[in-house]
Amino acid sequence: MTYPVRVAVQIQPADTPDYATWRQAVLDAEAIGADVIFGYDHFHAPFIESIVDAKPILAQVQPDVNNFEGWTALASWGEITTRAELGLLVAGIGYRNPDLLADMARTFDHINGGRTILGVGAGWYEKDYTTYGFDFGTVKSRADLFDDGLLRIEHRFGLLHPAPLRKIPILIGGSGPKRTLPAVARHADIWHTFLPIDSYREASARVAELVAGFGRADSDIERSTFWTGPQSADSYLTAGATLFHTEIRASEGKYDLSTLEKMVTWRDTKR
Repeated sequence: MTYPVRVAVQIQPADTPDYATWRQAVLDAEAIGADVIFGYDHFHAPFIESIVDAKPILAQVQPDVNNFEGWTALASWGEITTRAELGLLVAGIGYRNPDLLADMARTFDHINGGRTILGVGAGWYEKDYTTYGFDFGTVKSRADLFDDGLLRIEHRFGLLHPAPLRKIPILIGGSGPKRTLPAVARHADIWHTFLPIDSYREASARVAELVAGFGRADSDIERSTFWTGPQSADSYLTAGATLFHTEIRASEGKYDLSTLEKMVTWRDTKR
């Protein structure tokens, strides 16, 4: 399978003055031409100082700011948009029964007419867990829960009546070689990573090696990465990535979508 070059934007609710402002940003992003619009599944907005080895480094102070829950917001996005694919980047597997999560995604797929992407992850932000009464556990216990949850989601998709309107793509984010990349090779339709280009090439080659063991082709998995500019995107495109993602958080009560506009312009030169 070959994939068209696409652009995605994660419109974060953190610091938005109200839901109406966030909602309008979603409408504006679709009008600009985003192929995919993501929310996120954080109950508290993480404040990140940097990304090192594809892992977030948190700021020492994690203040509480305006925020909204992702899945309930998605339902409204499905009604107000018409073209862009929609999802969360990503849903924490530890926050919901996986069978319920599959049902939520299926129902959302009917709301939006078959445009759902189910992004899932093992979870990493401890504040989300502890303040809402979930067991944070350990890296291993979260990875175990993630592996089991993916199997349950796929099984439940096959049992639901009515079925989803299409095979809902599963997006997995991360690059851990022991647990995440095997999960990507087994389950993912889209793999998202923040890896620098040389590490990305190595990890992508590893995924290509692993997929055969699960009876899949490497081309079954679309590659997604973070946008830092046209030159960088060209390098990742050459290395096999086709979905490029940026994150936007409200500032002074507004969302600046100028980066998305640049991404759409770049995308259109590649089609």
